[in-house]
Amino acid sequence: MHTYSCSMSEPLQPREVRDVEELRALAHPMRQRILRQLIQAGPATSTTLARDLGENSGIMSYHLRLLSEHDFVREAVGRGRGRERWWEVPPQPVWIPREGLSIDAQAEASGLQSAGWAEDLEGFGRFRAARQAMGEWGRGTWVSGRTTLMLTQEEAVRLLADHQELIGRYRRETGDAPPDARTVVFRCLVYPEPAPDEGPASPGEAAGQHS
Repeated sequence: MHTYSCSMSEPLQPREVRDVEELRALAHPMRQRILRQLIQAGPATSTTLARDLGENSGIMSYHLRLLSEHDFVREAVGRGRGRERWWEVPPQPVWIPREGLSIDAQAEASGLQSAGWAEDLEGFGRFRAARQAMGEWGRGTWVSGRTTLMLTQEEAVRLLADHQELIGRYRRETGDAPPDARTVVFRCLVYPEPAPDEGPASPGEAAGQHS
């Protein structure tokens, strides 16, 4: 499960997050909004984040402090004046594995994923309502569909690697984006379909799975 990454020019090894406290720090909806805002708009202070996200700076400072304790944000060197602190997201992408997590960590990771899907679907709804007014950006720049492929296990692994390589070619620092660039949301769901004899033994077992 890939939660977020900052734009970068060179691919970095993902940071694997398994600890339940780290996952809990990530899972809060406001902290997810903070991370997305910093990734999309670049470094910011608690004051500017509070303004952009419609919160007060005290609450924003609290969330930034928790994110900083777990190294999900860091102070932007050379940006602050006096006691002013600017924050940024480190360039290393975050990866949450779906295997080997404790029960509590699985619960946090599952909630994080569900919240992300819900927010993206809401955002897609806003786009569909507004796209007639978006000019060229509302045509030929989006896709919604479902495709099934017959792949070997080796091909499935290669497909995921190719996907990551493709996304990496389009990453750039926020400050390097052309004036006419805008944020484009890209969410992908890929999974092998279980065979009939590979399903859970009971409905209760299925409810408890977080794979």
